[in-house]
Amino acid sequence: MATPLYLITDRGADGTARVTATGEIDLSNIKTFTRALTAAGEGTRRPITIDLSAVRYLDSAGINALFDHADAVDHLRVIVHPLLIRVLTISGLSKIATVESATASTDG
Repeated sequence: MATPLYLITDRGADGTARVTATGEIDLSNIKTFTRALTAAGEGTRRPITIDLSAVRYLDSAGINALFDHADAVDHLRVIVHPLLIRVLTISGLSKIATVESATASTDG
């Protein structure tokens, strides 16, 4: 049974594609998460924002999906719950994408 994950794909105030996730991201729902990332990018390299501020758990499958997507777009911005900042910094994602704490986010 898949772990609950709710996804919304839309555009931010500046027109940038955005995926907003709520729940947990793990191996049981990674295909759904990856499909949402791909759909948001519409097959282009345009920038994308991924809002994980309501995600409290992200396993290695989720981290790998973020790395893969960072390679597929010109700029990846990831807004995360403060609990995940350290994990994404240690993983090295912050070296290839903008990783921000949800408390510091001003995206609208």
